Amino acid sequence: MSMMFRRVIVVLGMATALLQAAGQVHVDACDVDTTSVSQHVDSIPMQAIGEVTITTRRPGMSRVAGAENTMRINKAELFKAACCNLGESFTTNPSVDVNYSDAATGAKQIKLLGLSGTYVQMLAENLPDWRGAALPFALGYVPGPWMKSIQVSKGASSVRNGYEGITGQIDVEYLKPEDKQGVTLNLYGNSDGRIEANADGNLHLTPRLNANLLAHYEDNLADMDHNHDHFLDQPNVRQVNLQSRWDWLGERYIFHGGLAMINEKRHSGQTQAHHEVAKLFAINLKTRRYEGYMKHAVFLNAEHGTNIALMATVANHDLDGAYGHKQYDVNETNAYGQLMFETMFGDSHTLSLGLSVNHDHLSQDYRMEHVADGPLTHLVEKETVTGAYGQYTFTPISDVLTLMAGVRVDHSSQHGTFVTPRLHLRLHPAQFLTMRLSAGKGYRTAHALAENHYLLASGRQLVIDDLHQESAWNYGITSAWDIPLWGKLLKINAEYHYTHFEHQMVIDMDSDPKITYINNLDGKSRSHTWQVDASYPVIEGLELTVAYRRNDVKTTYGGKLRDKPLTPRYKGLVAASYKTPLGLWEFDVTLQLNGNGRMPDPYETEDGKLSWDPRFPAHCQLNAQVTRWFRHFSVYLGGENLTNYRQPNPIIATDRPWSARFDPTMVWGPVSGAMAYLGIRINLFR
Repeated sequence: MSMMFRRVIVVLGMATALLQAAGQVHVDACDVDTTSVSQHVDSIPMQAIGEVTITTRRPGMSRVAGAENTMRINKAELFKAACCNLGESFTTNPSVDVNYSDAATGAKQIKLLGLSGTYVQMLAENLPDWRGAALPFALGYVPGPWMKSIQVSKGASSVRNGYEGITGQIDVEYLKPEDKQGVTLNLYGNSDGRIEANADGNLHLTPRLNANLLAHYEDNLADMDHNHDHFLDQPNVRQVNLQSRWDWLGERYIFHGGLAMINEKRHSGQTQAHHEVAKLFAINLKTRRYEGYMKHAVFLNAEHGTNIALMATVANHDLDGAYGHKQYDVNETNAYGQLMFETMFGDSHTLSLGLSVNHDHLSQDYRMEHVADGPLTHLVEKETVTGAYGQYTFTPISDVLTLMAGVRVDHSSQHGTFVTPRLHLRLHPAQFLTMRLSAGKGYRTAHALAENHYLLASGRQLVIDDLHQESAWNYGITSAWDIPLWGKLLKINAEYHYTHFEHQMVIDMDSDPKITYINNLDGKSRSHTWQVDASYPVIEGLELTVAYRRNDVKTTYGGKLRDKPLTPRYKGLVAASYKTPLGLWEFDVTLQLNGNGRMPDPYETEDGKLSWDPRFPAHCQLNAQVTRWFRHFSVYLGGENLTNYRQPNPIIATDRPWSARFDPTMVWGPVSGAMAYLGIRINLFR
């Protein structure tokens, strides 16, 4: 070590110690990278320093190196908003859209590349998760404070995680048992009567054995009906969510394992203040979910990166649902296992091989008519899929080109044998430019009622066809530019994706105003998506992000190729984040512009008027948050939808909830107005 470097280390150490003693330094693992260097400097008398910590600020979003188009959202980005759960984690960035599916149950769905979240493969640390009946409310099952990062992959992804994920993947990485010891508390409350309490704690039992416990509780303490339609604006949700995680980190063997449980009660419908009807229309959903997972990895040859891994997960999801007199009860069990082998040969070649098995079993009892105590229909859906894959990656030392090609062959007990090819190419021709090309096919088995049971909240009759396996091709091209400008780096990203369906489950609300059909695609269905976003550090501590996306999504309804209903044609985003030099204060503001689009075909009411306008308008939403950081805790105060924009009539025919005209699924905008919140994060023993 040179004398100059030693002196720099000493000066940094003294400055850090002085500032920390004065309580003026905030160092948090959520938004900084830390490097600890232990020093014993004999050449400089009177200076005894045992440890120095050098910190650099980590960006909230970063592109993952490799051939795939993947963005990582870490804690620094998640802390820019309340981020109470996964569904509320994308408000400050342009990665993913999250919209309400209906105004009664509070079900939310992701939209990626202009298409429904059913085409996004949900992963928990590279294990498939949240399938079937869990999909409508899955975004509320992952508490925000539990997440360490989120990885969003657009387009066809790696074949290692399966044949699903037609438009992309979302992989949630939880807090790790091996993270720093201690306890973190997060308490939250908002003006709509929602409260939350979160806790996570880590314990290092031995140098190799670690454990952590994650706990979450939420409740709604008030009935909110801001538009006075005698229906709750949002459901009252009471949820208890627990997860215990363990790991063993050996030199050649690693183990990760965990158990999780969720107990949730969700109530919505007419308010008790409505006395003009003989019987209140109520929606009551009770969910119990239990899950366990394990991962084993053995390193065979460190020089060549040769390793073998076994991953497995099993989940049981039990839902009892009542939508007025309609009923849907489901007990779903999913089991998944994968055996993987990976090795490098030469300096640039990597080979991955694997075997997998997935089993879904859904036992369902349902009543689709508003008949009190009517008979239930029993339906069992089950499928076992076994598969094998191979993936080759070429990464030359020059880093000019990266090629990843994979193919997998799977056999379904329901749909027979099918092949999934996928190809990714990364080009880095100049220091300032990176391009990625992707192409691949994806498949999906649709569980129509399990994935869309929120449709039972509508008075429409639900008619379901005998569905085929869904399949589609996805193609994408992206370019990332890093342009030096006025001494700083302007980052520009441009991307285009095209999705073409061969077979698709289509939800048709156009053909008949009293019926919702779920049937097979009869014609064409495709999606074009363009997006441009840019970020620039305007001044020290101030980051500005601007994004614009255009969606052109069309599907065949009744023999005509039409715009997909309830899908905005475009979206704009402007986000500004400022953090003071010492990191004591942080200010975050996000403005979203949601474009207009087509509504399902309206019908004529008894007075000769249309039930709703044929198109919905564009609208803006403003979110803001101020955070004050202290040495061992932080306080955040914010507001959502500060423009106070609300969809005028999110529920159709509220005066006739037992009729075929009643429909809470025509949602295209916010269902509640401006909301303020306050929260505190506390670090204990860390």
